[in-house]
Amino acid sequence: MSGVFRIGVRLVQGAPSAKPFLTTVRNISGKTLRGSKLSKPKPFPYLEKEYTAWNACLDVLRKNTTSRFDENTKVVVVDGPIAAGKSAFAKELASELEMKYFPEPTMDNYYVNPYGYDLRQLDPKLPETMRSFDVAKFLQDPTHRNVATFQVRMLVERFSQYIDALAHLFSTGEGVVLDRSVYSDFVFLEAMFRNGYISKGARSVYYDLVKNTFCDLMKPHLVIYLDVPVNVVKDRIKKRSHPAEVGSKALTDQYLKDIEMIYKQQYLKDIGTHAELLIYDWSDYGETEVVVEDIERIDFDRFDKDDPKMRDWVLENEEDWTEARCRYMNKPDLLNSLNVPRFDVPELTVSPDDFKAWYDVWYSAPGMQYRKGYNEECGDAGILTKTKVDLRNTL
Repeated sequence: MSGVFRIGVRLVQGAPSAKPFLTTVRNISGKTLRGSKLSKPKPFPYLEKEYTAWNACLDVLRKNTTSRFDENTKVVVVDGPIAAGKSAFAKELASELEMKYFPEPTMDNYYVNPYGYDLRQLDPKLPETMRSFDVAKFLQDPTHRNVATFQVRMLVERFSQYIDALAHLFSTGEGVVLDRSVYSDFVFLEAMFRNGYISKGARSVYYDLVKNTFCDLMKPHLVIYLDVPVNVVKDRIKKRSHPAEVGSKALTDQYLKDIEMIYKQQYLKDIGTHAELLIYDWSDYGETEVVVEDIERIDFDRFDKDDPKMRDWVLENEEDWTEARCRYMNKPDLLNSLNVPRFDVPELTVSPDDFKAWYDVWYSAPGMQYRKGYNEECGDAGILTKTKVDLRNTL
């Protein structure tokens, strides 16, 4: 039966005069239905090798991009409130669908460098405005000046991860499952704003960044929302007893209710116009196998180019698919879109003296002087003959 589904791309033919469109195949399949793998080009080593214009030209001629695709070449996002059980479920779902799992980004992505050195330990040497601020500090001090910087940084981390997820999909043909995504990050921004944790000016900067960056992304194929009422969320937070959550000043009833309301009244309504949406009552958790069966019933190919659903994933030809791939392989260019010149929000600006103090301290730390692989003091060897670099770690 698996052979029915194993097609790289499907040609969708409209009226006789219409142009053919290429789209990824219709149904996602679990392990049982997938069966044996068809032969396809080897994954492109996007983490180590630069994707050049020459590579792109060859891929167009050989149809290497779409030849890697199969029914599970999809972007799946698992969303839900705090303590919903997203991470465990998303990891298990990725295994069941034979997709790559992307855990939810944390501020460790920013503060812990590639050599494992935690830059937060440098805080005593830094001015107050330049000290680290992560979710643990937010939970204990939600009105701190650096909350705005923290939330903007979380947007950046999610944006960076989503680019990596798309680069992985295009370079390998393997689908991806993300624990939350950049598209739902605004839920927490809005809850912070409603509870007075973040200013109107900082909120405005955040949406300027969104406006400048989201246009470059391709929306997910499927969003799975794990619905958990606030009272259950509170019980789970209490039971797991994370130090930062115990006695948190941020996790008030109102803050948690606002997260739930914004998810349901804004995020789900909006993302549901672009992606397939599955919602489950996860108060008592659930069975991943049941979710997989529901996913297998979805026909992702029933939409045409004029339907807002899946529009990002209906492209005319191999050149268009390769052009999209080039976009996500060139991560630095996409990250440049985050450079929005706004200097009117005090909590998002720093003085030249504070910035220089931070720069001098941070870039004197172990592993921070040069790009990963070129820091002799951290044990890197063969620097003069090195040919491979980490092209994705650019933040």
